[in-house]
Amino acid sequence: MARVSLLSLPLAAPSDGRPGWPLISQRLLPWLLPISLFALWWLASRNQWMSEQILPAPALVWSSALELAHGELWSHLAISLQRLFWGLLAGIAAGALLGGALGFSRRLERLVFPTFGALSQIPTLAWIPLFMVFFGIGEVLKLVVLIKAVVVPVTLHTLVGVRDAQPRLREAAAVLRLPPALLVRRLVLPAALPAFMAGVRLALATGWTSLLAVELLASSEGIGYLMVWARQLFMLDIVFVCILVIGLLGVCMDRGIGWLDRRLVHWPHPATAEFRRGPRYQGWQRLQPWLLPLALLALWQVASDQQWVDPNILPSPLAVLATTGNGLLDGSLLGGMGLSLGRTLGGLLLGGGLGFAFGLLLGLSRFSERLLGPTLAAIRQIAIFAWVPLLTAWFGLGELAKWVFVALAAFFPLFIATQRSVAQLSPQLAEAAQVLRLNLWQRLRRLVLPGAAPGIFAGLRISLIYAWLGTIGAEYFMPSNGGIGSQMISAQQLLRMDLIMAGMLLVGLTGALLNLIGQQLELRATRWRHA
Repeated sequence: MARVSLLSLPLAAPSDGRPGWPLISQRLLPWLLPISLFALWWLASRNQWMSEQILPAPALVWSSALELAHGELWSHLAISLQRLFWGLLAGIAAGALLGGALGFSRRLERLVFPTFGALSQIPTLAWIPLFMVFFGIGEVLKLVVLIKAVVVPVTLHTLVGVRDAQPRLREAAAVLRLPPALLVRRLVLPAALPAFMAGVRLALATGWTSLLAVELLASSEGIGYLMVWARQLFMLDIVFVCILVIGLLGVCMDRGIGWLDRRLVHWPHPATAEFRRGPRYQGWQRLQPWLLPLALLALWQVASDQQWVDPNILPSPLAVLATTGNGLLDGSLLGGMGLSLGRTLGGLLLGGGLGFAFGLLLGLSRFSERLLGPTLAAIRQIAIFAWVPLLTAWFGLGELAKWVFVALAAFFPLFIATQRSVAQLSPQLAEAAQVLRLNLWQRLRRLVLPGAAPGIFAGLRISLIYAWLGTIGAEYFMPSNGGIGSQMISAQQLLRMDLIMAGMLLVGLTGALLNLIGQQLELRATRWRHA
């Protein structure tokens, strides 16, 4: 659908009497911002506006890139990609099998999915301290973290694809009495493939990000370790090279999975990102979702009471609840949660506000989109944790660095949602604005923002979750005297498993609560659409 600029900005530079000039200027426009940034970088290093340890010169970064290309860069990168490959292979296989089984059987879905959904509310970051105690800091840790990050999106999307396969086609298959093997091959797999590929695409992004996080925290090799090593020696030229490599890899992986998706799913299909609840449970079915979690908790408590497992390694559920309650009552955990939520809110206001402003600008103006869009898209391909060594070198380990990191995590979800929502508005709105002679503020208040509100508030909800996850990550990598993430890392170093699990419980419940608050804000802000 063609887009009309509601800001009435020019779509191209004036022709200046030369027919080919508008086309050339449009092609050069996306390069204007990166070239300007590079020129500013060169001037800053040439005039020594900043120390070379803080901002290395472009020539130094280039020479370091050439040196690393003939040495250890490829060995570290190969190790990271090998870990990613095996983690993706195991996680996708497990997620596809579990999601397919849950999608095929309503009873199995009622029994297993509520427990799976509750555990998936605890983000992968919150599991890392626990996994470090259980599995050490070797290769098993990386594999387990990757599997955890990958299996959740693949399972959810596969479940949706299998469960919601075309009902009419299912009826036709029942009438034709297709055997199970033929039913799976001809009906279920084609129907579930679009959702499955959407899950794989999301799993690739979350898996790559989680791998970088665990390599930054606990590794002696890999691209993440190389960045930490360079940061500790203040060799930020190597950090710059690693960030560039991670960005290029992000682009290649995104393009590669997109190409594979188009090759495998070449027929029209509905959107696959929405998880709809199944039918309401009736009678005995209402109790079935509680059977598995209650059985697991009972087994866990018995194993602890009978000392089948060392209580120092696996404390009982009652011990975890007691630690959680005591921590909330004496203020230690409650104070940490307060500090973390304050950082989340501050980072959300900073990053989300900028994301909304830039999304609105790029959604309204083609000129701004061509000028800024490609650069922002390139930055978006850099995994969020790749920025940690650079941010800690520039801003230290205090509150400012945490706020900047959380803001960076919250920026892109709201930016993308706002830009797409505004850009997809009907062109007739611009015509109506011209007929009514509305000024810019009136256009925004009466036409643009109400029309784009559903998408904007959906993006705000995702930004809220990303800000919370960014807060936990910031507290992992930037140790401080407070915050629930810092408390979990300190508990891991002291082998306080009850405190680690109490933190995991609070992080998961807080994430679920923030998601619920975001949903309620979205519903209230767009209630006119449901009237």
